[in-house]
Amino acid sequence: MKKTIFTTIFALIITGAFANTNPIKKVTINKDKSNVSWVGKKLTGKHTGTLAFQEGYLEMDGDNITGGMFTIDMTTLAVTDLEAGKGKEKLEGHLNSADFFGIEAHPTATFEITEASNTSVGSYNVTGKLAIKGHTENITIVLTKDGNTATSTFKVDRTKYGIRYGSASFFDDLKNKAINDEFELTVNLVMQ
Repeated sequence: MKKTIFTTIFALIITGAFANTNPIKKVTINKDKSNVSWVGKKLTGKHTGTLAFQEGYLEMDGDNITGGMFTIDMTTLAVTDLEAGKGKEKLEGHLNSADFFGIEAHPTATFEITEASNTSVGSYNVTGKLAIKGHTENITIVLTKDGNTATSTFKVDRTKYGIRYGSASFFDDLKNKAINDEFELTVNLVMQ
């Protein structure tokens, strides 16, 4: 009997000593303070704009990022380099159309982190599944975390998501109307 009690106590001590003291936790983003800004370029210039998050979270093991999931509300797409009445509404309408993001049929875009590795203090190589307009592609980005914020700037090839309008990769006679296949996203996450 004493041997059984001793063995049980010893097993509990050993189990406790090797148990994960930092269980993985979900850290929700503050969607009102977090945002996405974008830059789309063409031969004759560029346009800039913003998007808002619908929801999102990072999975953390202590201070280390291990996963996460983010939903972007594509209906919030806004052009910031043009003024109202001076082309802003026209460009926003075109970006919302089936030529580009098809927002009526695809009102959200998502990014699911499938792997994250710490490369240096506060810097992570993050691989995940980016879904835009019903297409999902694996991408790897560099995410920098500092306190309760995390940021990343990366490029996305829109043609991989079925967005071919104005692409010189698919149409030969565009001349100076060609639009770059890649657009740039800057993601700013603020945790709650």
